[in-house]
Amino acid sequence: MGAISQPASDAGQARVMLVEDSAVVRGMVRNWVDAMEGVEVVASADNGQVALNKVAAAKPDVIILDIEMPIMDGLTALPGLLRAAPNAKVLVASTLSRRNAEVTLKAMALGAADYIAKPSFQRDGNDARADFKAELMRKVSGLAGIGENAKPAPAVSPASAPGTAPGPGAQQKWETITAKNTRFTLRRASVVRPRVLVVGSSTGGPAALTKLFTILKGHLDKVPVLITQHMPATFTALLGENLTRLTGLEGGEAKDKEPVLPGRIYVAPGGFHMRVVQDGAQTKIALDEGPPINHCRPAVDPLFESISRIYRGSTLALILTGMGTDGALGAVKIADAGGSVMAQDEKSSIVWGMPGAAMSAGACVGAFALEDLGKRVAIKLGARDKS
Repeated sequence: MGAISQPASDAGQARVMLVEDSAVVRGMVRNWVDAMEGVEVVASADNGQVALNKVAAAKPDVIILDIEMPIMDGLTALPGLLRAAPNAKVLVASTLSRRNAEVTLKAMALGAADYIAKPSFQRDGNDARADFKAELMRKVSGLAGIGENAKPAPAVSPASAPGTAPGPGAQQKWETITAKNTRFTLRRASVVRPRVLVVGSSTGGPAALTKLFTILKGHLDKVPVLITQHMPATFTALLGENLTRLTGLEGGEAKDKEPVLPGRIYVAPGGFHMRVVQDGAQTKIALDEGPPINHCRPAVDPLFESISRIYRGSTLALILTGMGTDGALGAVKIADAGGSVMAQDEKSSIVWGMPGAAMSAGACVGAFALEDLGKRVAIKLGARDKS
């Protein structure tokens, strides 16, 4: 799939289809989306079957797809929607239950681009509604290729002492990095055999991670693997379970203060930033509920920055598909410390925001198709140390 650096609609207006069984929610979301600049709702449906009947004529760029609907649910309708509108980006909307998280991960494996957690509008109140509105508008803008990737990325400045993590209330200094360069300065790859593999991903990330770790199965026993994927808590727990099952490694969703060990997977829990800290001779996980960074918690930048301080030139980092520019500043920290950063390329990314920003920042050794990226990582992990 291509990137979304340009608006999806030739006419300049991004076309949105809304599939939601609740008339109240459908009307509310329609009002929000119609009020967005550069976006129009061209069709709506109250179940998957009606959506299938309308989608070809609607020619949507973005489909907001509810999971739980009568007659035909979202997961059942998804393959047909993608066949009829192969260039559409599907944003799955589901409530935060374990069952719906499992269904949503299946939807992303089938080709959905992203998801949004839907609150209980009657129970959760106005704050939850406002948060949902802001997140929905941000994701629709990003998937439609308007606004999101033109913004500079906020980035955490270095902490005062190596190997330490700022506390949840710590004041951060922020600087910006531009994500719109068209010519890239590439770094030389580290010649040191990696002692850690660290990955950042967002939109399209679960499917990309599954494909990547299928390629890497059998190559990860000598390094710890740390992953920040932008997801809420229920989803990150399932993602950790899926990746450990896929690779045969131990681990899953990370726990505060657990040691960082080779042959183990650590997925940043939803709602927590994940860092690594040095505790005597041991490297340990440090979790905190500090303010969102780059609109996200967990965010990639704090993990990458902390990794750069401890593992330095023996770091191998990957920036996969994702909206926005999270991870770009952390990637610079890793590259400046002598480590290697590889980006997923534009063609194989659902959204080339995060990898494009890291490339624009001059942090990467290159950008590669996902399959090629997996093969390169496998070779790198098996290479002899030339330091």
